[in-house]
Amino acid sequence: MKIKWLGHASFLITSEGGTRIITDPYATGMGISYDPITEAADIVVVSHDHPDHGNVSSVAGSPEVVKGVGTKEAKGIGFGGIASFHDDAGGGQRGPNTIFCLTVDGIRVCHLGDLGHQLSEQQVADIGGVDILLVPVGGFFTIDPAGASRVVEALKPRVAIPMHYKTEKCAYPIAEVDSFLEGKANVRRMDASEVEFKKEELPSPTEIVVLKHAL
Repeated sequence: MKIKWLGHASFLITSEGGTRIITDPYATGMGISYDPITEAADIVVVSHDHPDHGNVSSVAGSPEVVKGVGTKEAKGIGFGGIASFHDDAGGGQRGPNTIFCLTVDGIRVCHLGDLGHQLSEQQVADIGGVDILLVPVGGFFTIDPAGASRVVEALKPRVAIPMHYKTEKCAYPIAEVDSFLEGKANVRRMDASEVEFKKEELPSPTEIVVLKHAL
């Protein structure tokens, strides 16, 4: 399985068989200046319908769209949507958010979307075991670096990949990735936007993998 960070909270996940999944495709503008998404996909997963996460029309290939809470299936892949919120006020500020879990090539991936609060014991149980966690770390609109660290500790993934943080192409009033990385061991900074994982080669304890945005 390969994971490519397009930018913001958008990743391209490609299975060994060639199935392509894009998470949370963004629209440019309003503080987001990553290049437009030109990748085609078989499936698009949307955590919530804000413009910087739900720009499904930007994805080529007539993909199936997976959104909302509950169990879904697309192209033979199962998806579990877990209810959460975009803020720490029960959704009163920014509305709902869906955490998505999926298994590709035997590897369980969890995309937290714009999670804005700490996970409850029930949510941790519903998420279950996680091999690769895609976690927002920038704060303001989501959990902040310290909050993201607590979520990683709660879920204990084999790999954590930070997302939704300030870069030269994201002008949001959020933290840079170094605020999340400070004081952490097992950090691997990639000089690439894409990394390949195999189930039998996943690290332990948790490794943080920092990707370059592709767009």
